[in-house]
Amino acid sequence: MLTELLRATRAHSLALAAPLSDEDAQLQSMPDASPAKWHLAHTTWFFETLVLTPHLPDYGVFDERWSRLFNSYYESLGPRHARPQRGLLSRPSLDEVKAYRRHVDAALADLLPQAGEDARRLIELGCHHEQQHQELLLTDILHAFSCNPLLPAYDASAPAKAVVPEQAWLKHAAGIVDIGHGGEVFAFDNEGPRHQALVAPFEISNRLVSCGEYADFIASGGYREPLLWLSDGWATVQAQGWQRPAYWQEDGSVFGLNGVQPLDPNAPVQQLSFYEACAFAEWAGARLPTEFEWEAACGLPGFANAADQAWQWTRSSYAPYPGFKPAAGAVGEYNGKFMVGQQVLRGGSLATPPGHARPTYRNFFPPAARWQFSGVRLAR
Repeated sequence: MLTELLRATRAHSLALAAPLSDEDAQLQSMPDASPAKWHLAHTTWFFETLVLTPHLPDYGVFDERWSRLFNSYYESLGPRHARPQRGLLSRPSLDEVKAYRRHVDAALADLLPQAGEDARRLIELGCHHEQQHQELLLTDILHAFSCNPLLPAYDASAPAKAVVPEQAWLKHAAGIVDIGHGGEVFAFDNEGPRHQALVAPFEISNRLVSCGEYADFIASGGYREPLLWLSDGWATVQAQGWQRPAYWQEDGSVFGLNGVQPLDPNAPVQQLSFYEACAFAEWAGARLPTEFEWEAACGLPGFANAADQAWQWTRSSYAPYPGFKPAAGAVGEYNGKFMVGQQVLRGGSLATPPGHARPTYRNFFPPAARWQFSGVRLAR
């Protein structure tokens, strides 16, 4: 099982990068994004640094100089190349990064038959870590292409037309609910410990907010009405000049992985910040769910688009669950130290790799982030 997960994960990253030219793979369009080449190298660095070096005797590091280049934020593992300057790394080349991947993959194949439990847990973590970067590879290249006046398509095929379910409100009674991961299958440390939370009676939408509904919000003057917005959100709207979701064009079309397409009013709206999600909810006479409400309700009959279209902003700040303790060692830097100034998103998106999402998954981004496949599910 672990062997197949590793093989499939490593192959999928290369498949996602296959449509990109060497020049495409070098692009970094903003400090929060990373080049596709860097994603391919960093996920490999993770396996080399945290799995192979400590657990495979006589492992030969591919290039000692690359440790600095492809470390992301692990302070305990040494210095790092500045994140906003990853796009300046024209060398090593994409071919050299692919050779790096082959070197590490071969060593992982040698390690697996003899790997102890600690090494196997780290390999599994490395696979799920790489799946996160697979989604980031797509969101980051989409942002880079959005900065190109030609608006090139990552995938030139036409997207399927969306079918929006009829709006319905799913009821959930008041009570104590179990929250967080508590099973034997993989979960990130921030998904636990499993604990109880009290929820008041609430209703949650069976589906995500559609592009047509969001277009009505825009037409009604939603981006011009300060009373709909949180203070920081309104300041951001003014400072950034926001008038529509990130990739909506002035002519009414929408840019996405399939290039420029006519706006599909039935498709879930995407590329919204937390601020925009809150403003829309206020305009609609509703609110965003808390992450506890979302998790408690996601198994209700009729709960559509849980993890296949857009991540769903919640009204919950990203904070540790009761009893949370970061793992020992460098992997303890994975989640815990980011638990400040960010909002939780739940679900998954069209860019989330198959099998990666689960009801307890806690994604998180700053409230102004809008280059992700992030949308809205209303509650009241």
